[in-house]
Formats: sequence, C-alpha cells, structure tokens
Amino acid sequence: MNDGSVDALKLDSQLCFKLYAASRAVVRGYKPMLDRLGLTYPQYLVMLVLWEWQAAPPPLPTVKALGERLALDSGTLTPLLKRLEQLQLVQRQRSGRDEREVHLSLSDSGLALRAQVPPLKAALLCDSGVDLDSLDQLRDGLDRLLQQIKVLS
Repeated sequence: MNDGSVDALKLDSQLCFKLYAASRAVVRGYKPMLDRLGLTYPQYLVMLVLWEWQAAPPPLPTVKALGERLALDSGTLTPLLKRLEQLQLVQRQRSGRDEREVHLSLSDSGLALRAQVPPLKAALLCDSGVDLDSLDQLRDGLDRLLQQIKVLS
C-alpha cells in the first residue's frame, strides 16, 4: 500500500534535513573568512549582534538580551563570551543593581574587527557564485517560517 506516506518519510522530502544540510554548508563556506577573523561561526553571530547594538543599543545590552536575540541559552553563550573576552573583543560587566545581570560591550579591538568583515564577506559571496536576489528571497522566506514556528511554540 503506497499512500504517499513512504515518500513523505524519505530523507530528501524532509524540510528539516534540507535546512540542516544548508546550514552546515553555509557555515563551511564562511570558514575561510572566519579563520581570517579568528572567530568561530557562533562567535561571529555574537559579534554581529554586538555590532548592531553599537549602532542602536537595546535598553539593556545583557547576556540575557543577547541570548534572546540569538535564540541561545546562557549555558551556550557563557563560554562563547568568555572566549571573546579572552580575545579582547568583548567586555562583560556585572550590573551594580543586580549582580545576576551581565552587561556586554565591545572593546576597541571588537569595534575595529567590524571593518574587516565587509570586504571578506563580499569576496565570499563573489566566490560562491550564488544569485544575491535568490539569497534575499530565501532569507525572507526563512524569516516568515521562523515567525510561524515561533507562533506555534
């Protein structure tokens, strides 16, 4: 009996697998750029948020706010932030009013690192040969998917 459920269970029919494989491929593609910056992919994501916050700071630039922005828990963020602090890119400071609250800021080196990213990223996109309009459409579609999934969870 073949009611389509067999095809629905094939690996190549799974959206979750396609997203997983694409994510791994993107991270692999970013590796040469990240190696030049001295960052891992998760560290790069942290830096992207902190660079955003430099331009438009949130009310509280805390580890908690960063975790919410990146959808990561503090157990995952803490080692990332410790390493970025060791690299002298990020500064962490406990709040004077609530010591459970840890505020984040960029060091001068962290700010300076931002200037290195655009040319490396441009070269990465150029070398990949992907259509930039297609990437924009895909990103927008993934944004919609994430919003729908957030509503369900």
